[in-house]
Amino acid sequence: MRIDAMDTQSTRRQATRTKLYEAAVTLIAEQGFSATTVDEIAERAGVAKGTVYYNFRSKTELFEELLRHGVGLLTASLRDAADETAARGGTRVEALDAMIRAGLVFIDRYPAFTQLYVAELWRTNRAWQSTLLVVRQEAVAVVETVLRDAVAGGELSEDIDIPLTAAALVGMVLVAALDWQAFQRERSIDDVHAALSRLLHGRVSGR
Repeated sequence: MRIDAMDTQSTRRQATRTKLYEAAVTLIAEQGFSATTVDEIAERAGVAKGTVYYNFRSKTELFEELLRHGVGLLTASLRDAADETAARGGTRVEALDAMIRAGLVFIDRYPAFTQLYVAELWRTNRAWQSTLLVVRQEAVAVVETVLRDAVAGGELSEDIDIPLTAAALVGMVLVAALDWQAFQRERSIDDVHAALSRLLHGRVSGR
């Protein structure tokens, strides 16, 4: 019974944190970090102000954990896409293609978080800069692993720069998806995925 009670408490706390993440990301995307208050986050999440401080010591810590949470979800979705492709006997290049789609699905589901994440990547002297660099590398490392396996298996050239190529693939998906969200909403996710897939497979040059 005691273990069940602890599990229930943990589940409730995670649900509360998720509500706070969702409230914070929406507000900060709308009006910026400095202009967003803890009172507003609490009100948007439908909880008492004290609940925010029970879960996070400060607004800065909340935002830092929001970055960890969001990029963690993205990283997990990329890893799952690669694992599922491998489980059905697909190639590493097919895994990369599946990861592109997984990234698009994630961004389509969490557009406000993605906008914040990309914006914060280019800002300096933020309290959470070191955390941002760590979680960014965790996401890129998943792609690097698949690229290394592809090179080792002869699917890709040994001449490719794996760290830079992995960063380029992640960046391609982020920027293309944000452009899609902002300016090309008439396109379907299949359409966007197909365009990026052609780039991955090198099918954009003329005959």
